Amino acid sequence: MASDPQASEGLVHLYCGEGKGKTTAAVGLCARAAGSGKRVLFVQFFKDGTSSENASLRLLPNVHTMHEPRYFGRVSNMGKGEFEECKWAYSALFAAAISRAAEEKFDLLVLDEAVSSCNHGVIDEGALLRFLKNRPARLEVVLTGREPSAALVEAADYVTEMKKVKHPFDAGIVARRGIEF
Repeated sequence: MASDPQASEGLVHLYCGEGKGKTTAAVGLCARAAGSGKRVLFVQFFKDGTSSENASLRLLPNVHTMHEPRYFGRVSNMGKGEFEECKWAYSALFAAAISRAAEEKFDLLVLDEAVSSCNHGVIDEGALLRFLKNRPARLEVVLTGREPSAALVEAADYVTEMKKVKHPFDAGIVARRGIEF
């Protein structure tokens, strides 16, 4: 397998689709990057940091995690006030993450559920697109979430769609710690 140790341009990955595996793929890339000595910042939206992947990632050298500690629930169940608070919190998390990624010279930035955050209007897609266009040249970025816009697909260098063929949830089996979260 050929590799270019001089490669210096970071690329944008987009893991999307209805199937399981978007966050799992992002976590796998975090492990790979950390294993090669790269500095990783893993940021989660719509999750409060208690998912099992966070415990594993925190054990890896060079991996740092960020999340909003409050869980707001489903956007569709929020009242106007709750939505505004959620929007403020996730917009602030996004701003802090991109600032930290640049200032601390991370090699890989994962924005888990950023696509869903844009879809629900809790982070501004225009701001995300501007960041992707103007990010530090060496910064590799991963976005995850369902139903990305055409603009996000266009901005990505890699687009991988997870397709659900069959899932235990369809048979009434609830999400299991360590497997689905």
